Amino acid sequence: MAKDFNDARSALLGAYERTRQATEALAAPLSAEDQCVQTMPDVSPTKWHRAHSTWFWETFLLGPNQSGYRVFSDDYCYLFNSYYEQVGERHPRPERGFLTRPACSEIGDYRRHVDAAVADFLATASDERIGQVTGIVQLGIAHEQQHQELLLTDIKHVLSRHPLGPAAYPAPQGTSPKRTATDFLDFDGGLVETGHTGPDFAFDNEGPRHKTWLEPFGLADHPVTNGEYADFIADGGYDTATLWLSDGWAFVQSQAARAPLYWRKRDGAWFEFTLHGEQPLDRDAPVSHLNFYEANAFAEWTGYRLPTETEWEHASERAGPDGRFMEPGVSAHPAAVAGKGLRQMFGGVWEWTRSDYAPYPSFRAPEGAVGEYNGKFMCGQYVLRGGSCATPPGHVRPTYRNFFPPAAQWQFSGLRLARDV
Repeated sequence: MAKDFNDARSALLGAYERTRQATEALAAPLSAEDQCVQTMPDVSPTKWHRAHSTWFWETFLLGPNQSGYRVFSDDYCYLFNSYYEQVGERHPRPERGFLTRPACSEIGDYRRHVDAAVADFLATASDERIGQVTGIVQLGIAHEQQHQELLLTDIKHVLSRHPLGPAAYPAPQGTSPKRTATDFLDFDGGLVETGHTGPDFAFDNEGPRHKTWLEPFGLADHPVTNGEYADFIADGGYDTATLWLSDGWAFVQSQAARAPLYWRKRDGAWFEFTLHGEQPLDRDAPVSHLNFYEANAFAEWTGYRLPTETEWEHASERAGPDGRFMEPGVSAHPAAVAGKGLRQMFGGVWEWTRSDYAPYPSFRAPEGAVGEYNGKFMCGQYVLRGGSCATPPGHVRPTYRNFFPPAAQWQFSGLRLARDV
């Protein structure tokens, strides 16, 4: 039994350290100036992500559990709390870019201070206490991984606003394989069970497991590509009001939208701004940075539709080759994947579904501040599934529910078509 606890303790510490190191690896190529900028309210500076994810460990693991722990700075709870009402007041989200102080170097000191304290706690706490905190350590790791993805999507938006369009990371080598024509895999439907169950970690919004009736349906074997979306644009997709939901058409008109967020047209050719700088548009790669309105309008144009999240999860049991996940120092851009079956159900781009982000039957948020993590956002948002090229490997699973408002574009979000059978 003692060996089992020692193995569990070692596994927790190892996972913690790998996660923290991955965050720093993503930030390392960015200058201090890069890390301070906020280009819109949805974007947070890199420095803030590094600090907030550290504050999470300090607030939810060390403070309640490490006897005699002293916070690094009494000011940081106000500066780096995100949305936890039960923890206290916080700096306004749209003004995170105003925080020129503390400096990036001080955030590095903060991270090292907390890392040393966590390592000491996980090494010396009793076996009983380790058992009690395993859930919060797993949540903290998953939370920091989410902020790794946000760090990438946010710095992409920041650098896209620079007139020279600088790269955050070196460009990857190689090209995507060529896409074949879209094929559909059909499913019988019936009474299916979805949602998380079992002892492995999952977020609270992934359960409880429950039954849902599905009519027969089909799902496309790959995500919609840049080339397919370019055809939609060329056919007047952004000029045809009947393809758009009312709020979507209002988005098109108010934003003068003509293409996905990072597409740029020069001399009749499309280019795309990426974390590796501006690149010629790869027609065979999955289209990304679409909001829900754009994804739904494209589906209308094809005569198909978006899947529900239950259809998506049920179909994922037959998933084929994965797409690209986050690879620090290698790539942070979606690419096509060869193979058969439902390609890139996981990795590449998040896939919009037609499902409102709502609680499953019998869902109850956990007590305390951590109960604010997911449940209170179950209004006015849509579910996305599958993970993206900015998602850390091992972070997602078939039951994972991401969610964003319908106008959100700055994530690596695309779509996969569904049909009625």
